[in-house]
Amino acid sequence: MRFLVEPLSLLWKHRSLLWQTTRNEIKARYAGSVLGLAWLLLYPLVFLGVYAVIYLFVFKVRFAIFNSQEYVALIFCGLIPFLGFSEALGLGVSSVTSNASLIKNTLFPIELIPVKSVFVSQCTQVVGTGLLLITIGALGKLTVWALLVPVIWLLQFFFTLGMVWILSSMNVYLRELQNLVGVLILILMMISPIAYTADMVPAGLRNLLKLNPLYYIVIAYQDCLMLGRFPRGEIFWVLLFLAVSSFGCGYWFFSRMKRVFADNV
Repeated sequence: MRFLVEPLSLLWKHRSLLWQTTRNEIKARYAGSVLGLAWLLLYPLVFLGVYAVIYLFVFKVRFAIFNSQEYVALIFCGLIPFLGFSEALGLGVSSVTSNASLIKNTLFPIELIPVKSVFVSQCTQVVGTGLLLITIGALGKLTVWALLVPVIWLLQFFFTLGMVWILSSMNVYLRELQNLVGVLILILMMISPIAYTADMVPAGLRNLLKLNPLYYIVIAYQDCLMLGRFPRGEIFWVLLFLAVSSFGCGYWFFSRMKRVFADNV
């Protein structure tokens, strides 16, 4: 259990520092923008609008159990966690190489640099989730299983943080990685069940779909929010395993790689 206790203790010990640096990063990110923090709301809405138009009016996707408004909400259930995950990877992979001054600052724990990036990226997801819950409530689809959303988000956060710890440390030596991540995000967007359900995928391809970790995250949100049930089958338990293993292994990997960061950043 040490591989989990140590990183959890680190996050708890420096929670005030993380809060302050994350808040400052968010303010700096939107400083000078005409719309400012309104982009936290507009960003997911623009993506949702594009998805809705393509799948409703171009592909003309229809569900027997959902009307058009409910289908848009289903898309939102998958789109919000995807945006949170993809933004975390995009910001996090270069977090170490773009913060050389902090690497050499002995007062700031190096492990927190990727953590800060992940926290900043979650702002869009938090705002979008709030809007999603209001929408689902207005549609009359909100059930007691929506209380599971914070748990699923926490598992998503730990899984994402573990991946960012690994990718950000590898990027110190393989700078091409930050460019490849953009391509990876695009591929994940296409193969994640954001605008469709797993039942719509041919039976022969469903096992391939399960190789995508975002599959478990998206399905978990769709199940507890739009379908009003505990995540089906092994979804929740696989997500729990992915979160724990990614978080623990990611911290272990980063802790050993950080010893030579100063010489390569």
